[in-house]
Amino acid sequence: MITSARRPCDEGIILSGGCRDTTQRNGSWVLAATVLGSSMEFIDGTVVNVALPALQHGLRATGSQVQWVVEAYALFLAALLLVGGALGDRLGLRRVFLAGVVLFAAASIWCGFAPSIGSLIAGRALQGIGGAMLVPNSLALISAYFPVEERGRAIGTWSGFAAMMTAMGPVAGGLLVEHGSWRWVFFINGPLAMIAVWILLRHVPEINDSRREETGGMDWRGALLLTSGLAGVTFALIEGPSFGRVVWLAGVAGLLLLGIAFFVEERTSSPLVPMTLFRSREFAGANLLTFCLYAALGGALFYLPLNLIQIQGYSPAHAGAALLPMVLLMFLLSRWSGGLIARYGARGPLVIGPLMAAAGYMLLARPGVGGSYWTTYFPAVLVLGLGMAVSVAPLTTVVMSSVEESRVGAASGVNNAVSQVASLLALAVLAPLFFHTFAGSLIHRLAKAPISEKTLRATIDQRNKLGAIETGDPYARHAVDEAFVRAFRVVALLASGLAVAASASAAMTMKARSSTS
Repeated sequence: MITSARRPCDEGIILSGGCRDTTQRNGSWVLAATVLGSSMEFIDGTVVNVALPALQHGLRATGSQVQWVVEAYALFLAALLLVGGALGDRLGLRRVFLAGVVLFAAASIWCGFAPSIGSLIAGRALQGIGGAMLVPNSLALISAYFPVEERGRAIGTWSGFAAMMTAMGPVAGGLLVEHGSWRWVFFINGPLAMIAVWILLRHVPEINDSRREETGGMDWRGALLLTSGLAGVTFALIEGPSFGRVVWLAGVAGLLLLGIAFFVEERTSSPLVPMTLFRSREFAGANLLTFCLYAALGGALFYLPLNLIQIQGYSPAHAGAALLPMVLLMFLLSRWSGGLIARYGARGPLVIGPLMAAAGYMLLARPGVGGSYWTTYFPAVLVLGLGMAVSVAPLTTVVMSSVEESRVGAASGVNNAVSQVASLLALAVLAPLFFHTFAGSLIHRLAKAPISEKTLRATIDQRNKLGAIETGDPYARHAVDEAFVRAFRVVALLASGLAVAASASAAMTMKARSSTS
């Protein structure tokens, strides 16, 4: 996803370092390796959406296949994120991070050479597995190799690069697609991985971690149940409209597996998801807020680049740059918004921020086909960015302060996983709704257009391509554009509703004054 570089509790993982032997510190090398390794995920999370229209055209993919390019990655990243962190604690942070970098890079090269959409989707799934090993352990490495008094500066450096990569990703990806090929957005991970691997092997020794002796058994049963359950639900929601009742059985099986997973997690001695954390009212409320807020963001920002490029006629570079105001606002205001909770408590910022985001989504629903960026999408992106900026830093603080200090690492990991699952399920739920809205509007508009029966039938037969429908008839093309905009408006308004729900969850669960104030 476009915003996947900065999830609500990234810094929480860094700050939760346990008792480790830090006698061998190569801090600057560790920071360089983690920045380079994390940059692959940061860049990949922002550039792929901009490349979707080009790869859809190049691989002759349907709309649901394009969704799987995003969902295959998100599925394995969300389901295995906590497993990746646990493996780092058990097998060694450097070792698992290194394996994640290598797997992510190899999968990226696979994606770049993919001859078909099926091969690309498989490569994206492998990227998700690599990302689940890479992301949590990059943050934990900083905690392990930096003492408390130096950790704040390391956090600032890492966060600065995270913001820079998030901002550069869509623009750089757009330029690569526009002047080269969509395949280059995957190839750029290769050089970054090579440098990171060299640094890790040459300058970063494995650290002695006292927690490794205390680590219990791996909860592979929970990981398998959660992954299978999420896969079944996602598959049913995306493919249900195309394949009918048989596919819905996969959804029922997925829900059943998820139910069993929660039952198992309640009773295992070393749970993947410590359910006892949710006994804290504020922690549960913060994760409900996270789910609603990131579901809205993931759903809306999947379709926005497709709208800008396929319907509004933006170049890939211009579509990437269109999102810069949101990213820059989140970066520039993060320090300021972090202080809001000390002045006003948690409830105020976490009620107002999501409401501002809801207003941004409503503004996204306003434009039709055509018009200047500055009067159509710029106000929406600006307001959305301001709302997210007000929300994210206070949300991080609430999650970290709502549990005991010894459980901050687990809490931040769970919250990151919740944000990933939210994006995954949001797109899965919105996909059939978007398709039905688009198809119904398209058929209605084509029936009124002065076009031949042959053109009408040829256009309708391509409806599963969504905005990538190919037609030389201007009236048919106009019908496609208007139908896509109508479906996008429905998604934007639903995203607005989810943001309002996030605000409501804060109002009901957050204290007016935080304990940290």
